[in-house]
Amino acid sequence: MINSFTIPQELPALNEYVNEQRRNRFAGAKVKKQATYVCSMYAKAAMNRGLKVTGKIDIYVHWFVSSKRKDKDNIRFAIKFIQDGMMEAGLIDNDGWQQIGDYHDEFSVDKQNPRVEVELRTHEEQK
Repeated sequence: MINSFTIPQELPALNEYVNEQRRNRFAGAKVKKQATYVCSMYAKAAMNRGLKVTGKIDIYVHWFVSSKRKDKDNIRFAIKFIQDGMMEAGLIDNDGWQQIGDYHDEFSVDKQNPRVEVELRTHEEQK
């Protein structure tokens, strides 16, 4: 059973998003829309391969970045885009407390292949 998907690129970090918001509120909205769309596209592809979510899930994310220039908390901000993308794809109904349990993050540097690996575990799978 498929319970994960990979986004084969880095997502915008918090500082990038804030800088765009300061520059122009429409530019910030565009960054969010584009990043959410990218996440949605890869969630839909995984759904086509059999990814399904039932019940409350914990989200495990392995962030592979091209360098250590960005702080981990700024990188992790992109969980917002991932969750919104999963909702847009129809993978989850909502991203509230009833649907999302805990988050687990891991960070690595991969200069040649930056990406985001997302694994979804239901609470039943963890027992």
